[in-house]
Amino acid sequence: MPVITRFAIPGDEALIADISRKTFYETFASQNTTENMNKFMDQQFTREALMKEVIDPGNIFFLAYDADTPAGYVKMRERKDTAGAQHSGTIEIARIYVITDAIGKGVGKVLMQKCIDIAIEKKKKNIWLGVWQENHRAIEFYTKWGFEKYGTQVFLLGDDPQTDWLMKKKL
Repeated sequence: MPVITRFAIPGDEALIADISRKTFYETFASQNTTENMNKFMDQQFTREALMKEVIDPGNIFFLAYDADTPAGYVKMRERKDTAGAQHSGTIEIARIYVITDAIGKGVGKVLMQKCIDIAIEKKKKNIWLGVWQENHRAIEFYTKWGFEKYGTQVFLLGDDPQTDWLMKKKL
């Protein structure tokens, strides 16, 4: 069956929060200290905070399903404080998360195409994102989609200031 997407609806908050925490931990725990991961998960990336994000009207969430199984999601947002990406004509991919079991099944491709479709529908000129400089698999994926590095920003994981690449794609 093909991967399908749908916009998040009321009641999806817990599912998205659980996917967020599970995917983040599986992706980054092996490259960071237990203390920094726990501090981040317990203070900044709590289930409750993530659930609130889903109902925030400034965010766009959509889910991907592989058959009937949730396989990932995207969080997009339009912000005035866009990190150097030509404010008015941009939209951000704040998260594009695919569960470990779904990696390599085309879920990321479907999610990225949906992001681009939304950006075009909203008549945006650029789409941008931040990605940890050590997340080589993600950087390779974004580069294949035409994203280019244009700057950096600091992401605080627990007590560890990490460098994220800022990448954008002209539409």
